[in-house]
Amino acid sequence: MIITKTPYRISFFGGGSDYPSWYKKNGGAVLSSTIDKHVYISCRFSPKYFKQKYRIVWRKIENVQRINEINHKAVRELLKYLKIKPGLEIHYYGDLPARSGMGSSSSFTVGLMQALYRIKKNKLTKANLAKKSIHFEQKIMREVVGSQDQTSASFGGFNKIVFNKNNSISVKKISSKKNLKKLNENLILIYTGINRTAHKIANQYVNKLTTAKKEHINRILSYVKEGEYILKQGNIDDFGHLLHDAWMEKKELSSLITNSKINEIYEEALRYGALGGKLLGAGGGGFLLMYMKKNERKNFFKKNKKLINIPFKFTTVGSEIIFDQLTGETR
Repeated sequence: MIITKTPYRISFFGGGSDYPSWYKKNGGAVLSSTIDKHVYISCRFSPKYFKQKYRIVWRKIENVQRINEINHKAVRELLKYLKIKPGLEIHYYGDLPARSGMGSSSSFTVGLMQALYRIKKNKLTKANLAKKSIHFEQKIMREVVGSQDQTSASFGGFNKIVFNKNNSISVKKISSKKNLKKLNENLILIYTGINRTAHKIANQYVNKLTTAKKEHINRILSYVKEGEYILKQGNIDDFGHLLHDAWMEKKELSSLITNSKINEIYEEALRYGALGGKLLGAGGGGFLLMYMKKNERKNFFKKNKKLINIPFKFTTVGSEIIFDQLTGETR
């Protein structure tokens, strides 16, 4: 049996510039961090006397004889892509809901890729894990997704991730621990309860780039450098204001990015002292990130009791194998 643990991520600035259709022409970058919420995946070959050839446990339980009968698209296509022999059992557990803007789909892909390579007695570097996961989602699955989620999940940590025109990706660690701690203390994660499919929203602005939308993405991209500078200088409240500016820009990319419920929560948070925030992921629902100090958030949640606050901490570790029956190693 192999068990992997793969983090979710929060993306602060630069989202949209991580799509190949953009960065292969213009270059791109994001500022993001993994957090202490994870996807767990276990894989093992079942005993030969089990009737089913494949058993997949997620929100459904699938017991099937042929690979094409598997309903979970990512599992089915990755098993075919890696030519995994029959008899496999896969279990999936997640700390956060799917389709919530936290990079859950890519974290699942990265974690499963890591597990399946290991069950074939192979290991991947962080860079290769990211590269293969990006290729699988974009070229094999043909999903309209960017390249930041797979990279963040593979490497872990608070990073500036740069997407170059030659299709290479570089990862720069942000190492200001004191300022990152201050930032973390002033951020809250609010679950809106709205699920959405990211690629449907992203397709609205990534593959239909007007001149105006290009200008918005260029401004969103400029916030990456500003955010990095703020974290070096230490005036962390400026980060909150910058989140607000970036959110105002992002909303201009598509009418699907926000809605009346999300706008209402956002404006209410501002009234209670939040300096800024953003909806995570492509938009449309999921988690709302707000910059709000502790003394202000208490009154906010007292008034808005139906909203769910998800405590979190930044982490430094990417996808890892936490149990390896092949070697007997446990982490």
